[in-house]
Amino acid sequence: MKKIEAVVFDCDGVLVDIGSSWQQIHDYFGTNNLENLERFLKKEITDDEFMAMDIKMWLDIQENIHMDEIMRCFSGVKLMKGARDVVEELKKRGIYVAIVSSGVARFIGSIAHMLNVDDWAANDFSWDENGFLSGPTPSMVDSHDKGIMVKKLSEINNFNPEKIWSIGDSSTDLSMQIPGSNFIGFNPARQRASDAFKNAEVPIVLEKDLRKIWPVIFNEEFSN
Repeated sequence: MKKIEAVVFDCDGVLVDIGSSWQQIHDYFGTNNLENLERFLKKEITDDEFMAMDIKMWLDIQENIHMDEIMRCFSGVKLMKGARDVVEELKKRGIYVAIVSSGVARFIGSIAHMLNVDDWAANDFSWDENGFLSGPTPSMVDSHDKGIMVKKLSEINNFNPEKIWSIGDSSTDLSMQIPGSNFIGFNPARQRASDAFKNAEVPIVLEKDLRKIWPVIFNEEFSN
């Protein structure tokens, strides 16, 4: 078995048991972005345009939105079953753990801190001097090319791509699989994702328990 050097996780739907951190905020404010989401998935609009449209929806509903209120949108959100166990065991084995997400940075950062991962990247908002939402910042993670961040991570740490595994739940997460590396489709978010995983002929884990990736990566049952 090849020594694993790094495991890179998407966050929403993988490390946490929600479909989308952006959708959590839409649910809180009662807004609907399904039309824009479909346009985004078809690559008709960019990450930056998509984020700007979402934030405008929220600010149209409520003029002043403090960063504390954004975090309240995630009250009650739980880690995916097995997430803490898997990350802790990976780190015990000396394996580099990272998160590459196009989700909401303040939330993703809190999960990264909670799980004590080695590095993380997500897309952020801009705030005024009093901590109120003023708009998006330029996207750090391109949802349709998350491999850019995985490649950077690989180059900075001198990892062999063949020893990198990425885990994601959406069709766009397949872009995390840089040449030579490995990918697991976990808990497919939509039929679009399930079809994409099957077409890409990657391993698929259907059960919402992150420990189920263990036999795929290590050819052994998880024990902790």
